[in-house]
Amino acid sequence: MSELPALGRFTVVPLREVWKHEAHQFTQWLLQNADVLADVLGMDLELDEAEYRVGGFALDLIGRDMQTGEQVIIENQLEQTDHTHLGQLLTYAGGTKAIVWCAASFRDEHRAALDWLNENTIEEIRFFGVEIAAVRIGESTPAPQFRLVVKPNDWTKRVQGAKEASSATGRSLAYEALWATVLQTVTTKDRSWTRARAAQPVNWMTLPFGMSSAWYHFVYADGVLRVELYFGSADAELNARQFSDYSTQRSQIENDFGGSLEFLPLPERKSCRIQVTSDPGWDIFDHSQYPAMAQWFVDTFSCFRAATQAAKKRLENVPSL
Repeated sequence: MSELPALGRFTVVPLREVWKHEAHQFTQWLLQNADVLADVLGMDLELDEAEYRVGGFALDLIGRDMQTGEQVIIENQLEQTDHTHLGQLLTYAGGTKAIVWCAASFRDEHRAALDWLNENTIEEIRFFGVEIAAVRIGESTPAPQFRLVVKPNDWTKRVQGAKEASSATGRSLAYEALWATVLQTVTTKDRSWTRARAAQPVNWMTLPFGMSSAWYHFVYADGVLRVELYFGSADAELNARQFSDYSTQRSQIENDFGGSLEFLPLPERKSCRIQVTSDPGWDIFDHSQYPAMAQWFVDTFSCFRAATQAAKKRLENVPSL
């Protein structure tokens, strides 16, 4: 008779044994481990701020889907869902494309409410419900287990379609290959710049700035490379105000950067940006140029990021009037 395998027992660990405090432990853990949630949502998720103020409330987490550049907000609850958190979630939803509610378990009425919202709000707004659990095998360290219990009706098809679209054209394949090279170079330089794991088949790559209303872009367009700080929230007045704040710092920013920058208010659009561009002549279809393109992005961004982050710190320390 053959020897039977030795197997451990799978057990569920109470959430409060793993994360004793929702805001101080679970939210902060999720901020540093966004890939766990990203996998279950089917996003390339990067979270950049916790306890984000919205009126008199504090939104648990805010970030961005790196595949689309769309803002994602997350509300956490280490207990069963309740009406209070549902109300807060709806309060936060304005101007956001993806709203995620993470909870220990979902009441039937709250799951039905999210389903109704997915069916009756505009198509661009999507609501997700994710159940949180912690498990262990034998005496192992507890491991997180997330389960998607509410999603938009076409979400699975949409995620699959996005993956298939990435191979639809030679240009999208070229973009994906370029950003894969850039991501590898960024990882070698400074992994704290981004937690993105996958290159996308679009002509830009997004990196966090540390504010939900602004972020960095690497861009390839018409043979020119660009690094920019993009003020792109849904609130045009907020974008203009923040752009104006940074414009007052222009001389110091350019001095810290070591060269001139373009400050573009873009009055015909809601967004504004500060940018630096390369000389023309880069070819997205010439793979042999990718290492040099990646090096330009990384070298330029290193100086650009340092200069704009210094300006951010100065502006954060300006006393309110």
